[in-house]
Amino acid sequence: MLEVNGVTNNHEAILAALTPDIYQRFLTAVEIGKWPDGRALTTEQKATCVEAIIVYENHYLAPEQRTGYVPPKTQPCDDDSHIHTHEMPLTWK
Repeated sequence: MLEVNGVTNNHEAILAALTPDIYQRFLTAVEIGKWPDGRALTTEQKATCVEAIIVYENHYLAPEQRTGYVPPKTQPCDDDSHIHTHEMPLTWK
């Protein structure tokens, strides 16, 4: 959850705090792993940014414009040969 001044916020609070400029800065920071001043994002900062990005995109963007969107297939697969349903034992070496 997004935390500001020690307080965990809900989605409405995230949306209220996020401007298009901040959204873009978060996107860039997550993409390159750094803030604009060159400091690396911590794991917690990255998680916070990703959550904010998801909340923002789900509210403001069409599904096909969201990060990670994969369009549905236009045609089904010809067969099921790509489905791996056979269990393989794990062998440690």
